[in-house]
Amino acid sequence: MDHNRESSSLDQTHFLDVHEVSPQEHEEEEEEDEEIRDKVGKKGLKRVPNRVGEMKRSVGQKQKSFSRQVSLETGFSVLKKDWKTKDERRVNLPRSGRSFGGFDSVNRSGKGDFSIFKTKSTLSKQNSLLPTKRDKSDQMESQQNDHHASNGLDHHHHQPLNTSVPAGRYFAALRGPELDQVKDYEDILLPKDEKWPFLLRFPIGCFGICLGLSSQVVLWHALATSPATRFLHITPFINLSLWLLSLAALFSVSFTYLLKCIFYFEAVKREYFHPVRVNFFFAPWVVCMFLAIGAPPMVAPNKLHPAIWCIFMAPYFFLELKIYGQWLSGGKRRLCKVANPSSHLSVVGNFVGAILAAKVGWKEAGKFLWAVGFAHYLVVFVTLYQRLPTSEALPKELHPVYSMFIAAPSAASIAWDTIYGEFDGLSRTCYFTALFLYISLVVRINFFTGFRFSVAWWSYTFPMTTASVATIKYAEHVPCFLSKGLALSLSFMSSTMVSVLFISTLLHAFVWKTLFPNDLAIAISTERRHVKDKRPFKRAYDIKRWTKQALTKTNFATTNKDFRGTK
Repeated sequence: MDHNRESSSLDQTHFLDVHEVSPQEHEEEEEEDEEIRDKVGKKGLKRVPNRVGEMKRSVGQKQKSFSRQVSLETGFSVLKKDWKTKDERRVNLPRSGRSFGGFDSVNRSGKGDFSIFKTKSTLSKQNSLLPTKRDKSDQMESQQNDHHASNGLDHHHHQPLNTSVPAGRYFAALRGPELDQVKDYEDILLPKDEKWPFLLRFPIGCFGICLGLSSQVVLWHALATSPATRFLHITPFINLSLWLLSLAALFSVSFTYLLKCIFYFEAVKREYFHPVRVNFFFAPWVVCMFLAIGAPPMVAPNKLHPAIWCIFMAPYFFLELKIYGQWLSGGKRRLCKVANPSSHLSVVGNFVGAILAAKVGWKEAGKFLWAVGFAHYLVVFVTLYQRLPTSEALPKELHPVYSMFIAAPSAASIAWDTIYGEFDGLSRTCYFTALFLYISLVVRINFFTGFRFSVAWWSYTFPMTTASVATIKYAEHVPCFLSKGLALSLSFMSSTMVSVLFISTLLHAFVWKTLFPNDLAIAISTERRHVKDKRPFKRAYDIKRWTKQALTKTNFATTNKDFRGTK
């Protein structure tokens, strides 16, 4: 008997009886829990006891209150699972660049999901309104994580894709020749260790290649037809071959980027909000005007039709109204905030359009464009020279596009000579300004070194070629040995630069296949990563410091109250 009593007592201390619970009993238990919570809520208590707390309290007091009895060992295992799931829900996802928001960038096959940058068609919008299993799960997770908002937790992984990225965000997160490289402490929306689709990696900066080639068409047309270089006896077939090559490059780049606009329009919008790349949206129309100006005589007549000027200048003018309006309105994209050397590209087109207007016989339209371009060139020039304290800091790596300083005054001098037919004082003033800027940049060789090859290097070619053409025009009106020698030397330098870059581009594109890396600039997150993430190991010390500060503040406040009370 004693032995049986001891065994029964041991059983009672370690294990409890287990029996199945019917659905009706389970529903009755849930109703009782709700009644208890309602009563507690009426009393004004903040916390509502959950089912796990009641089970633990009832095990400590009486075993009779259990309707569903389980072993203590299994009960603790269930509690541990619940605590783990709660902790997993509270922990934020690591910002490794492989996920963004509610979108899972890595599917089961291991490949990245690039749908966040695809074009949102009307059909996809209609389908997105239909509820899906994933949407339901996302809604449940968002409801479970709503209470974390009051604690100031990071909701970077629960926000939708924001295509309207502030201009200052790019300056803060990017570096490189054209702000095309993400800083180490920044995160992106797409996987870094995976090769993205070709269209998503194709930047609008590729139109810089077309700018360099088309400006060479104008240069060799001037070398073949100018009286200052007639002694060279340059054949016009060089101009024809370059014109065909430029036309082929323009067609291929335009067709590829048109496909990007069709399939990845969200990425195109990201490029439009980029402070540097937005200026390259002017480039296709400038290239078309260059090809019209430097067209060989065997392809185009001497006097072009005015409809050509209207077709090429109309898109440029409407885009110009949009960009200049942003500069003038004083919003988030005001000029003092987004100004960079590539902003000259949005000004140069006015002078190129003025040259083409004079070619077609519309000189008044050319004078209008020249006035608009010169006014905005002065504003951009002064803004870049005198950086305001409130403007964004211009990164040191934005060096290749510094050669854009040469393009605007050179094109202005050529346009003035084409419209008025003489290289007078104003035209020479613009040319000498461009020549001084050219010399000041050439002597700073280290200023343009230390960068990996990229499409941004084509920014050298267009300004150098424009300065060469302006020097040829100057040599026509001031014929001397110095002016002709300067024209030949600058032309040789620009042609050599274009040849070297063209060969390097072909090698990187087709042999080494490194011309188009992942375009990280368009995939930066909209939220800025805080510096706290850099030093996670100091959190314990920070907590101690915060508690000490809080205690000192409270003690100081109490002493002040006591002192006032005694008074």
